[in-house]
Amino acid sequence: MRIALLGTRGIPASYGGFETFAEELSARLAERGHDLTVYCRERHTSRQYRGVRLRYLPTIRHKYFDTIVHTAISTADLLIRRFDVVLYCNAANAILTVCPRLLGMPTALNVDGLERHRKKWNRIAKTWYLVSEWLATWCPSVVVTDAQAIREYYLERYGKHSTFIPYGAEIGKVAETDRVYELGLEPGNYILYVSRLEPENNALLVRRAFEQISTDLKLAIVGDAPYAADYIREVRDTADARVVFPGAVYSQGYKQLQSHCHAYVQATEVGGTHPALIEAMGRGALVLYLNTPENREVAHHAAVSFEKHELCEKLQWAANVSPQERDLWGRRAMDRVQKLYSWNRVADSYEQVFRSLIRV
Repeated sequence: MRIALLGTRGIPASYGGFETFAEELSARLAERGHDLTVYCRERHTSRQYRGVRLRYLPTIRHKYFDTIVHTAISTADLLIRRFDVVLYCNAANAILTVCPRLLGMPTALNVDGLERHRKKWNRIAKTWYLVSEWLATWCPSVVVTDAQAIREYYLERYGKHSTFIPYGAEIGKVAETDRVYELGLEPGNYILYVSRLEPENNALLVRRAFEQISTDLKLAIVGDAPYAADYIREVRDTADARVVFPGAVYSQGYKQLQSHCHAYVQATEVGGTHPALIEAMGRGALVLYLNTPENREVAHHAAVSFEKHELCEKLQWAANVSPQERDLWGRRAMDRVQKLYSWNRVADSYEQVFRSLIRV
């Protein structure tokens, strides 16, 4: 099959969950003999990566236009190049998914979570996301949801059935620790938080709770965001020397950080499945997660839940937990990811969806 994937910043992954998803899915489908093209905003030196063709196209670098403009330009390009099936990411792109269909190319749309709840968007943007939710029920050939909570939302609100395909993660710790040391940390001596530094991801909540506990552990707040400068300044405004800000970390450095943390905190409250949560569990970390339906669906009893007002207490517990209990939680987490969230299983599911669309 000739497959196009668009609606992300592109690969290699160097931004967030959608980009990691695009890389892992496209690479696995390419390994199976399919012809993959991923449309990219970020330009790298190579035009091919892990067997996947990279197509670089321009966009408008603006908080409100970056995604939709690049996806529109990419859509115009793929209409000329022709593909057997097209996978769009991000519900905001829903209106564009009908264009390939008009020329006989079936489309799938991964809607992600409920973006309109993010505080960074103004009223117009939130309205567009709400309209796009409705458009997602009509424009693409099939809607894909990566969390049961989002699948149920579309069914209850719009009467729209979707195909549930979860996110994936690698299983097992990496042995290397060189990047951990380079970032000023020591294996096993830091609590890790990873996310885009935006208000609904609660980095500030985590930092303030950590500042109240008694421990020699460090808190590593890893991440960045392109349009959240004021919030990032507030998060970084601390006199606590135990709190460090390595910035955005990808690839082997990211894997090492998750593999060798004392504990991992997932405090996001908006969106579908949060990739970093599954990835930390796959590395065998002791995970604390904010008790939302989406986080609870992933972690279940393999991690420790908290409400916002409980975070300080749970961080203190995690800081003092015995090595034996920490390892027990890590094994539970790894076993759950092994059972439910393997990338190969994700690739199997998308391949099945694509084949069914072509047969229709």
